[in-house]
Amino acid sequence: MEYSKLGVWLEARKLVNLLYDSSKLFPKEELFGLTNQMRRAAISVPSNIAEGCGRQTSKDTIHFLHISRGSLYELETQYYLAFDQKYIDENNFNVALEQIQTCKKLLNGFINYYKKLI
Repeated sequence: MEYSKLGVWLEARKLVNLLYDSSKLFPKEELFGLTNQMRRAAISVPSNIAEGCGRQTSKDTIHFLHISRGSLYELETQYYLAFDQKYIDENNFNVALEQIQTCKKLLNGFINYYKKLI
């Protein structure tokens, strides 16, 4: 399956771009803390979708999709923490959470699709 045409992968890329744009405003002392952690979690989402699509069995694909979903939950929590620390404003926070929800829904649908193939 060509992952780069999948809606879930495209939306995950949008999420990465959102995070990079907003994290540029984080304090410099967070560069190796929350900023780095959030970027790694965000990058993990489309990366694991792609890796899962490259696997030979549906079971292996699902494994990587679950990792991707875990990274979404991790990133969601980190956005809450960034908002609590006033690193992002309410508007950026809400836009990010909405994009995370979109990714969760698409990813859950994709996981359910692959579960039917087992």
